[in-house]
Amino acid sequence: MTYQRLHDDRRRAQSFGEDPEQYDRTRPSYPDALFDAILADRPATALDVGCGTGIVARLLLARGCQVLGVEADERMAGVARSHAITVEVSPFEQWDPRGRSFDVLTAGQSWHWVQPEAGAAQAARVLRPGGRIGVFWNYGRRDHALSPRFSEIYDRLAPGLDGHSVLLGNNDDARWEAASRTLAGAGFGDLQVLTFPWEHTYTRAEWLDLLPTHSDHHVMEPARLAALLEEIGDAIDAAGGSFVMHYDAWLVTGQR
Repeated sequence: MTYQRLHDDRRRAQSFGEDPEQYDRTRPSYPDALFDAILADRPATALDVGCGTGIVARLLLARGCQVLGVEADERMAGVARSHAITVEVSPFEQWDPRGRSFDVLTAGQSWHWVQPEAGAAQAARVLRPGGRIGVFWNYGRRDHALSPRFSEIYDRLAPGLDGHSVLLGNNDDARWEAASRTLAGAGFGDLQVLTFPWEHTYTRAEWLDLLPTHSDHHVMEPARLAALLEEIGDAIDAAGGSFVMHYDAWLVTGQR
């Protein structure tokens, strides 16, 4: 499924809220340098789109921003609120800002669930002149030690998934190309695409907890997913019980 149509797949979009605590517990954070770039203008107010359980919003709060989250799923919003995030529940394209405007708008791992043109136009409406947008994604790389073994397992148990999952090293240029194009069409200028490499060491338990929070894994037939997780876990055990995952965080940013 292409980036342009992913927002229409409501089964996948709504899968995250089926276990929001697991999502909150396992999803990776983002490197400090990415937030240095987004917050270089020292914004006071931030709107976090598709805020989920508040992973990005908490990082913005820690940087001194006053944050409002917009989230389509009440179940995810409930977890964000438990972390003291103020959240309004609505698809971003339909959200009513009620005359409010913001210095910065962020969307971490969520912009592909927003209808591209409507989302870009809404972002332009709610950002103050000179305000900054930052939409970003974590992409796993294939250069970790277990990548060949993982690929063999996916080829047998989930053929095709290994070829498009962003967690497993598939770097989808269309995602930020489309974001750049639609943001430019909505009047954003000084658009840049920046990359921030980072890494995280996962234990077997942590990696197996993370995988089902990705919608392409979550919607698998349960018995097949269980078999996949078992073999992936055995591979991690055989490698000593942990491995280093290398990420690239890709940021599309521009000014209103």
